[in-house]
Amino acid sequence: MNFFNFDLKKLVLIGIVLALPLLSINMQQRPQESHWLVKPFSLLGSAVSETFYSFSHGVKDTTAMYIDLINIKKQSADLHSENNEMQARLEKMNELLLENDRLRDLLNFKQQTKMVLTSAQVIGRDLVIDHNTITINKGTVDGIKPGQAVITTGGVLGYIFKPEPFTSHVMLITDRYAVVDGIVQRTRAHGIVEGKSQSSCALKYVERTEDVKEGDLVVTGGLDNIFPKGFPVAIVQSVERKTFSVSLKVDLRPIVDPYKVEEVFVVVDAAKQDFGDKYALPGTTPTAEGTTPATGSAPAPGSAVAVPTAGALPAPVTAKPNETATSAKPAPAAKKTSEEKKQ
Repeated sequence: MNFFNFDLKKLVLIGIVLALPLLSINMQQRPQESHWLVKPFSLLGSAVSETFYSFSHGVKDTTAMYIDLINIKKQSADLHSENNEMQARLEKMNELLLENDRLRDLLNFKQQTKMVLTSAQVIGRDLVIDHNTITINKGTVDGIKPGQAVITTGGVLGYIFKPEPFTSHVMLITDRYAVVDGIVQRTRAHGIVEGKSQSSCALKYVERTEDVKEGDLVVTGGLDNIFPKGFPVAIVQSVERKTFSVSLKVDLRPIVDPYKVEEVFVVVDAAKQDFGDKYALPGTTPTAEGTTPATGSAPAPGSAVAVPTAGALPAPVTAKPNETATSAKPAPAAKKTSEEKKQ
């Protein structure tokens, strides 16, 4: 039998002999290294897998972000609504705090004074240009009468001019028909406070020789026991001495802004209370301390005259309720002239 003749057994034997070296080479490779034949397929599979992962991860993140935006929008709306509610509560609490402070001041003022007062609230303001008035929630059933003074804890507001059963109209001191007896606190110069415009007054019938300066405080004179004596009325804004006038032109700014007032007092009985210099402005020293004459700016004549003369000077300031400031002032001026002649 020829050795080179085709035989299946020989062919298998030759294949085994040839395969043994290849198997030995593969067994000597490191486990972590892949065969060079597998690398292209491995790279292709990795690229496809990474692409699919990136796509799925992006879709997942986008969906999660959309859901989060919906939740954030809802939370933002809830927080905005809650913030508005808290802001409204805060404003309400601030308003209650301010009202509490005002009512506490009213109560303290009423407890510390001997005047008979009736508290009231402002419920309306007159829109008619011809008059400056406000409306309060107390009327004749509460004992309100025409002519009674209306004040606040800070100063004079006006007086009752038209009471009704359950409400009353208050004429403000800025009304052109309103008049209040006034005294310049620093020099005790008398005059009549009259309304001029919606935000200003004038002190009329003040003698030209009186010492009145810008910034002086004008207080009530207390005549007829309508207003308490020494209660703030207005601040002097300007003083003008005209050449051919016997009186000064004095413009005033009211102490109380009537358009910001919410609670007031109606003076049922002033009880002749005198506030003295309780409301004196800082930096001012009133010349009167109960008995100082109105002409205190010229002490030399007063010191040379007998004591009865000095005691008689305050009479026009505190007494004679039926006389106006113009009729009360000439007497001290005449006495001063006669005293200077004697000296």
